[in-house]
Amino acid sequence: MVTASPESALRIAAEVPDPELPMLTLADLGVLHGVDVTPEGSVVVRLTPTYAGCPAVAEMRAEVTARLLAAGFADVRVVTVLDPPWTTDRITDEGRRKLAEHGIAPPGPRDTPGPTWVGLALAPPAVPCPRCASADTEELSRFAATACTALRRCRTCLEPFPHVKDLP
Repeated sequence: MVTASPESALRIAAEVPDPELPMLTLADLGVLHGVDVTPEGSVVVRLTPTYAGCPAVAEMRAEVTARLLAAGFADVRVVTVLDPPWTTDRITDEGRRKLAEHGIAPPGPRDTPGPTWVGLALAPPAVPCPRCASADTEELSRFAATACTALRRCRTCLEPFPHVKDLP
């Protein structure tokens, strides 16, 4: 058993890749809500999924637990936190860079909400192509490989690409 320091537990949990967007860590995506170490040495990790029914939460929980146990932490609990809910503003600048680098258009600029309806962002006014940077893109489908992405196509280079939907 290791001495359970909040810093080492946080570092380990932060490095876990997202199961659906593996180029991002849980910290990059902003789903890692926090890590606490109790006086007894138990590690409590708080995850805020991108949406309440996210099927990847079970895999996130299992991977965080496995990595912390492998690092020598004896007692690990991972809890889901839904309040406050996750928003795309939680994606870090590094996460946004990694998304674009992997051909996925990140959501709009942080702290700049687009038009919304019942808390869900409508199609953003312009989503630049992550391949050629053209702003002349169109939405093909509101849903893509994951519930938090939409499928778009660039009218300039004609390449389709996923876009992480803006959630205020």
